[in-house]
Amino acid sequence: MVIYHKNLDVYQRAMEFVELAALIAKQIPRGQGQLADQLRRASGSVAYNIGEGAGEFATREKARFYRIALRSATESATIVDIVQRFGFITAEVHDNAESLLERIIGMLTKLVNRHSSSLTEIGRGRREREPLR
Repeated sequence: MVIYHKNLDVYQRAMEFVELAALIAKQIPRGQGQLADQLRRASGSVAYNIGEGAGEFATREKARFYRIALRSATESATIVDIVQRFGFITAEVHDNAESLLERIIGMLTKLVNRHSSSLTEIGRGRREREPLR
């Protein structure tokens, strides 16, 4: 059996971010544990949903999983911004995380658009064949 998502560049970058997010989470003080927990969950969600989307055959579902991964990536970026504003991480760590997330978000946006445009084309084909009543 082939595990498709492991060959995707976006999945590899998402796994890099999971590791970086874990390191960032360790820098967050105990009193702010909700931020650390949310960052771990959001970063994991990016990778989980890329894997699920890659394993999905239905175009609509594939696009949905990639959209969820995209939202989790933007959530992660927001958490990283908050953590940096509170002074828990250096500007360098923030910039590394942001750069990686920008790359992930760009790739996910392309995947969402690719699979969403497929849906639009499918929908147009149906409308052309079936008159509306």
